[in-house]
Amino acid sequence: MSDILKEYRYDGSEKLNLKKVCHDSGGRKSEKDALVKKTEENLKEIADLQEKLYAESQESVLIVLQALDAAGKDSTIKHVLSSVNPQGIIVHSFKAPNSTEESHDFLWRYHKRLPSRGIMCIFNRSYYEEVLVVNVHEFWKGYKMPKRVLNKDYIKNKYKDIKSWENYLYGNGYRIVKLFLNLSKDEQKKRFLERIDRKEKNWKFSPNDIKERAYWDKYQEAFEDAINATSTEDCPWYVLPADQKWYTRYLVSEVLVQTLRDIDPKFPKLADEDKNRLSDCKSLLEKEE
Repeated sequence: MSDILKEYRYDGSEKLNLKKVCHDSGGRKSEKDALVKKTEENLKEIADLQEKLYAESQESVLIVLQALDAAGKDSTIKHVLSSVNPQGIIVHSFKAPNSTEESHDFLWRYHKRLPSRGIMCIFNRSYYEEVLVVNVHEFWKGYKMPKRVLNKDYIKNKYKDIKSWENYLYGNGYRIVKLFLNLSKDEQKKRFLERIDRKEKNWKFSPNDIKERAYWDKYQEAFEDAINATSTEDCPWYVLPADQKWYTRYLVSEVLVQTLRDIDPKFPKLADEDKNRLSDCKSLLEKEE
């Protein structure tokens, strides 16, 4: 793993304090040109490794993307997708659950959308919403569930559920890459104003964004608690600065390329019988007039 990534990786060995982490590239702004170039190199390598992952079909990669509004989730996804074969990647963007989904356990709709082996999948927002927005607004108190469940330990129990589920997935061939795009409050304000001032970006803005911004401190606490409660060696969190998109994209590319290198997928080797069939097919093609 690169030394840079170690700064942003949380595996449960130390506690995250969001008040003490950077939202930008820090002293690396002078390295921008080199890191942008490195990002492009990483994307090419990701494309190569993804093709092998798809061909080998042994492991899957689940990318969990969480952030506050305007942190750049969509543009990050678009940037990652620019390099890979669309046949081997799926994106699911989750909204508030519908009535059918609410009638099941909170993980049900996410489990249904897990990728098959060999596929990379992005969850744009995810099952972590149950311990983020549901926690901040205490929506859980209105659930149609037994009283024995709806108590002061509800959120803590969800942390346990998530941790157990991720451990189960890891043991069944899933690599889980959890990314939190850590945007500063000042940068969010700047991006909101840009969405309001620029007509072509008006569609991205919702008055509800301002309502949610009022809960900034509560969201920071919820993210910090959730990351600290669910970070493990096998399923770590990466808390990535999000104020400078070029740097965020570089870090995301580093996380993905390191994950795929660790999987080390390879093109399947053909059995002798299959090689003979290829030879026969080649002969038939060469004999065509």
